[in-house]
Amino acid sequence: MRGIVRKWRPPLAFVLGGTLVAVLALPLIGIVNLRLWGNVLGWGEAAAIVVGIAVVSTVALAFLLWRLVLRPVWMLDRYARAVRAGARPEAPVHFGTPEFTTLATSVMGMSESLQSRADTLQAYANHVTHELKSPLTAIRGAAELLEGEVAPADAQALNITIKDASARMQTLLDDLTRHAQAATSSGPGASRVSDVAEALNVPLKVTVAHDGVVGLSSDELRTVLTQLAGNAEAHGATEMTLTVTSGSLEIADNGPGISAGNRDRIFDPFFTTRREQGGTGMGLSIVRSLVQARGGQIELLEGGLGARFLIRMG
Repeated sequence: MRGIVRKWRPPLAFVLGGTLVAVLALPLIGIVNLRLWGNVLGWGEAAAIVVGIAVVSTVALAFLLWRLVLRPVWMLDRYARAVRAGARPEAPVHFGTPEFTTLATSVMGMSESLQSRADTLQAYANHVTHELKSPLTAIRGAAELLEGEVAPADAQALNITIKDASARMQTLLDDLTRHAQAATSSGPGASRVSDVAEALNVPLKVTVAHDGVVGLSSDELRTVLTQLAGNAEAHGATEMTLTVTSGSLEIADNGPGISAGNRDRIFDPFFTTRREQGGTGMGLSIVRSLVQARGGQIELLEGGLGARFLIRMG
């Protein structure tokens, strides 16, 4: 979505106040000028001049009200209707007064958040059947075999298959629960990165290169760092470095990095390159949902060794 162009516009209070002053002042100015010019130019000519000034002033005032008040309302209403219809309209460039610009920014931010959640639900609907099909098939097949006469050794193997498949399904359901919880905002929060990093229980060496405060609560930041650390460790990383710059947090590891073919898919629910090792592909999706629910964004940076993520809040 294109960002709204922020140009200087008079505040809404000034526009409304100026309109009321003009409505009050124009008749008084017309009466005074009619009395002054009536004796000089004649009453007919003076009345024509006063009417002309009133018409020009009214047209100018109507244009300003249309441009600064009415048009922004129409544009925002048209945008909201398009979003409600399921479209993804291009954002209007500007919205008149600062108050309308702020309102439009909030509405479009809410729209992006709702569309992101809708995309997540769609991804869930598209993938959950596939993800649960394999363990369900394994359980059903093992159960059917157990109904017949099987050797004790085979029965034990089938029981192990059922347990493994059940554990896989439970892992998927747990990740989906965490994903849903991450997408629910609990309001603003802030925490110091070094305080959270010291209490982390992750299989990596965590180093804070530059400390600072980010717009996530300590529990939320712990969840983010734990997910990223677990994902990095699973791909061979041994160290993770945290750097805070102007309220943004960069997380970098010394692993092999992410291939160019996977860069655009790493935040998609259920996408994983470790399915055979039990990966569910929900870790980075949980991180993105949590960050977006708090009004932030996470992106994968290019260049450097290993994987580098940047979280911007606000």
